[in-house]
Amino acid sequence: MIVGIDASNVRVGGGLTHLVEILRVAEPETIGFSKVILWAGHESLRIVDDRSWMDKSHQPMLDKTLLHRILWQRFTLGRLARLSNCDVLFVPGGSYAGDFEPIVTMSQNMLPFDKRELRRYACSYTSLRLNALRWTQSHTFRKAAGLIFLTRYAREIVMREIEAGTAETTIIPHGVGTRFICSPRKQLPISYYSTQRPFRILYVSIIDMYKHQWTVVEAVSRLRKHGIPVTLDLVGPSYPRALLRLQRTLARIDPSGKFAMYSGSVPHVELPARYAQADLCLFASSCENMPNILLEGMASGLPIACSDRGPMPEVLGTSGVYFDPENPEDIAHALQSMIDSPDLRMQLAEDSFRRAQAFSWQQCANETFGFLARIATAQPGKSVATGQV
Repeated sequence: MIVGIDASNVRVGGGLTHLVEILRVAEPETIGFSKVILWAGHESLRIVDDRSWMDKSHQPMLDKTLLHRILWQRFTLGRLARLSNCDVLFVPGGSYAGDFEPIVTMSQNMLPFDKRELRRYACSYTSLRLNALRWTQSHTFRKAAGLIFLTRYAREIVMREIEAGTAETTIIPHGVGTRFICSPRKQLPISYYSTQRPFRILYVSIIDMYKHQWTVVEAVSRLRKHGIPVTLDLVGPSYPRALLRLQRTLARIDPSGKFAMYSGSVPHVELPARYAQADLCLFASSCENMPNILLEGMASGLPIACSDRGPMPEVLGTSGVYFDPENPEDIAHALQSMIDSPDLRMQLAEDSFRRAQAFSWQQCANETFGFLARIATAQPGKSVATGQV
């Protein structure tokens, strides 16, 4: 069998990380695939490892504008897949406008399907873009032969919203990079910390309307007012309107930057060092499909304070302390309960570290290609090449 992969709209972020990681460890030949064809732009192909079974096909139109990429997918991709004798086309980006069948796609973005979160963007370009994604992805999900979700939560919400028909669905979580794995270290009492040696809270995520960094700043400020020597490190790129809100909050609460610092975007390869310098990981998002950042914090051996929304309890289980991400008092209470108890922090860090071991890219790759093979062989005239599907 031959599988084609459409990477026309997988260019940055978690979607690209997912594709790079599963292709790095995949063993498709053991499942019955003789060849994998990856159609992508130059930058995406550059960071994907060469594999003996993979044909990395550079498509110059995918280095151009969004319109060029849409036109390529609509009018060129199907022809290329048929000429290559593909048995199935994998579209991890979630949107497909072509005519090839069968396709398997993925739901990796919850924002287009969460009406409450969409309202945070009011009448804006982002709102228009997310609503357009909702339409294109809903159309793709309805006509797909196979649909991959990352969590049970995402499958429940999206399937209810799109009223999907005949697609076979499965849940395949993302993995976590081995570079993040660090055994939990001994947790010290708060008396060990001081103004010169503060207790460091790390929040890694894009500054965005549903990430609530300004509420976290308010919460940490409350701890400071009670004399707790704690600091907050915010790391990640930014959405302009959300960044403005964060900057206004910082100017009001901590104008001299004594305890709340925003570092901006940091290369992904540098994030393990940030986790290693922190004492506690915080995640305050109210909308996620699969919280990769939460997984990274778990694998880094840190105690975790986490939003109680979306799929976070599904991923973290009982291995963290939860809070309402829009309530600074609730966030402060969760943080203080952890800061006051090194035993609780140690237990949570060990539990979440063990839980993180269940999320591997190897397992993600195996399950993904197994599902692709199942969809391919379900088509008339196809047969399973090995007994491992």
